[in-house]
Amino acid sequence: MESDRMILTALINNLHLYFYRYMMIIRKIKLLILLVLIVPFMSCDSNRIFDDSVAVKEKGWDINDIKVLTVTISDINSLNNLYINLRNTTDYKYSNILFFLETEYPNQKVSRDTIECILAAPDGKWLGRGLGKIKDNRILFKKGVRFPLKGVYKFRFQQAMRQKNLTGIKDIGLRIEKQ
Repeated sequence: MESDRMILTALINNLHLYFYRYMMIIRKIKLLILLVLIVPFMSCDSNRIFDDSVAVKEKGWDINDIKVLTVTISDINSLNNLYINLRNTTDYKYSNILFFLETEYPNQKVSRDTIECILAAPDGKWLGRGLGKIKDNRILFKKGVRFPLKGVYKFRFQQAMRQKNLTGIKDIGLRIEKQ
């Protein structure tokens, strides 16, 4: 009877030890998973001033649908690079896209640019990054820009492809980073 009790006690102690080790392994696995998920978002992007995009409706980008991004600029001394962020599908019918970019300054003055972005190489291979049917493009369109005024700038994008409804474009956006 005493030996059965000792065996049972030893067995319980071993179960506690195995359970403790198991829980420590689970904790380490959870920590590793957490680190793998968090570290990519901690990458240095100290030059970024603004980076945002606006979704285009699933049915397409109507020629009258103007996409607006609002940016507050506080540094008027630094030189900046401006990029177009564009996400398209491989179902997009063209190798390029034309659009108007209207910039409204804090003093309500407006400038307008016509921009062409090349989305596919001459051989038809899609440019940009991404797997599958979605391609992400970041296209430099102005280099060394100094904002003349502090305040709120509005950037308005309007597709200019001479097609009332442009399908295959998912998002249009803007990135501003210090040079």
